[in-house]
Amino acid sequence: MEEYTGAMMQYFHWYTPADGTLWEHLLNNVSELADAGITSVWMPPAYKGSGGGYDAGYGVYDHFDLGEFDQKGTVRTKYGTKDEFICAINAAHGAGLRVYADVVFNHRLGGDHPEEFKATPYNPENRNEANGDLQVIKAWTHFDFPGRKGIYSEMQWHWWHFNAADHNALDEQKNAVYLFEGKVFDHNVDLEKGNFDYLMGCNLDFSNPDVKNELFYWGEWFLDTTGVDGFRFDAAKHVRSSFFSEWLNHMRKHAKKDLFAVGEYWSGNCDALKNFIKATGGNTMLFDVNLHYNFAAASKQGNSYDLQRIFDNTLVKGYPQLAVTLVSNHDSQPLQALESVVEAWFKPLAYALILLRKDGYPCVFFADYYGAHYRDKGRDGQEYEIWMDSHRWMIDRFLQVRKSCAYGEQYDYFNNPNCVGWTRTGDKGHVGGMAVILSNGDDGYKYMQTTAANTTYSDLTEHIAEPVVTNEEGFGEFRCKAGSVSVWVPELSRVFKEFVK
Repeated sequence: MEEYTGAMMQYFHWYTPADGTLWEHLLNNVSELADAGITSVWMPPAYKGSGGGYDAGYGVYDHFDLGEFDQKGTVRTKYGTKDEFICAINAAHGAGLRVYADVVFNHRLGGDHPEEFKATPYNPENRNEANGDLQVIKAWTHFDFPGRKGIYSEMQWHWWHFNAADHNALDEQKNAVYLFEGKVFDHNVDLEKGNFDYLMGCNLDFSNPDVKNELFYWGEWFLDTTGVDGFRFDAAKHVRSSFFSEWLNHMRKHAKKDLFAVGEYWSGNCDALKNFIKATGGNTMLFDVNLHYNFAAASKQGNSYDLQRIFDNTLVKGYPQLAVTLVSNHDSQPLQALESVVEAWFKPLAYALILLRKDGYPCVFFADYYGAHYRDKGRDGQEYEIWMDSHRWMIDRFLQVRKSCAYGEQYDYFNNPNCVGWTRTGDKGHVGGMAVILSNGDDGYKYMQTTAANTTYSDLTEHIAEPVVTNEEGFGEFRCKAGSVSVWVPELSRVFKEFVK
C-alpha cells in the first residue's frame, strides 16, 4: 500500500501584513493544516531585513537576528519575534508538519557604514560589457550589526566579502553594476544579461573563504536554534550552483538527517534548469516554473489553449522526482516584479493538476488558500487595489482526495485540446481510486477506466449532482461543466462520506 506523499504550503505572500503576527497565525493553525492534508510549511525569511519590520525578508541585513535585537528600527521582523518563530516551529512539529526555512544567500542590504574602494562599472543589461574604467566608488558595504554587538557571531562584513554592488555614493546618477577590484562575476550562474551573478544590494563573493565559513557556521547555528526540516533556496540562478550542494551536504551531516531542499531557479529555460540539476547532482528539487507559466497562459487564452500541452517543457514531465509543482507564489502575484497571474477561473483546474496527479511535490500558495487584499503601485506608477480570491473550499477537497484516493496506476486521457482527464486505480487500502476531468471550453465528458466495477462515483466538487456507475469492466462516462473541473470518487470512500452529507 502506498504512503501519502503529502503537500507543502507556502505560508506567506509578498503582502502579508507587517504587523508581526504571522508566526502566531501559523501556531494557531497547524492542526487545521495537518487535518486538511498539508504535510509541510515553507516559512518566509525569518531574519532581519534592511527594511526592518516592513521587510519581507529578502533584503537580508543580519542572518543571526531572528527578531531578537533592536536593529533597523525594530526588534521583531515583519512576521514576529524569535521566540514566536521557534514556538510556531515547535507547534508545527507537534502537529506532524515539517518546516522549511527560506534561505537567502545571494546578497545583503542596509550596510551600517560606507567604504571607499575601487571598482569597474558594467552595463546592467550585459554584465560582460564594461561601461567605464576602474575608479574609486563609495558603497555601503560595512556591516557591523551594532544592535547585536557580536552575539552569536563576531564577524563584520566589508567590501572584500562582496564582488559587486549597483550604487556609488560618489556618482549617484550612474546606472551600473560595479565589479569590485580584484573580483570576477561567478561563471556558474544563469546566463541572462550575459551573466546573472549580480541581482541586488551587496553581492556575496562565494570564493572568499570567510564568506563560505560564515555561511556554513550560520547554517549550523540556525539548525541548532530552530530545528527546521529543510530549506527553500532563494535566487538560485544568481548563486554558484555548486555552493548549494556543498552547503546542503554540510548541513545534512551536521543535522544527521536528510534535510529537504528546493531551489527557486526562476527561469523558463529548460536547459538552464537541467544544468542546475546536473551541477547539484539532483540533491535539490526545483520549482516547476514552466508549469506555472503554462497555467498562466492557459488561464488567459481560454478555450484557444490546447490542454493536451499543459505539461510541455515542464520539470514534472522530465524530472518528476525533482519537481515542486505550483500554481502561484509571492513573486508571481499581481503587482510584483515577476507578475505572472493565473486567472481565478483556472486556479481550481490548476490545483487539480498538481494535487491529484502522481508526479511532483505540490505547493499550495497562502494567498490562493486564504485569499489576499492589498494595495501597491504597478509598473505604470499607478496605485491599484488587489483582491485575490480564496480557493480554500476546493483546495481542501482536493487535498482530502489526494490523501484518500490518489493512489495506484494513473491512466491519462489527454486526447482533446479542450477536455482532458485521468484516473487513479487505487490500491489495497484505497479501493476505487478516483477520476478527474476538466475543460477549458464547453461541458466535457470522457469514457475512462477505473479498476472498480459496478461502483457508484460522485463529483466531490458538487458541480454535477448525478452519480456515475461504472460497468462490469470498471469504465464509466465522467463529466464536467464548461470551464471547470470535476473530481469523481467512490461513494464508499472515506472522503465522500466526510464531505457529502
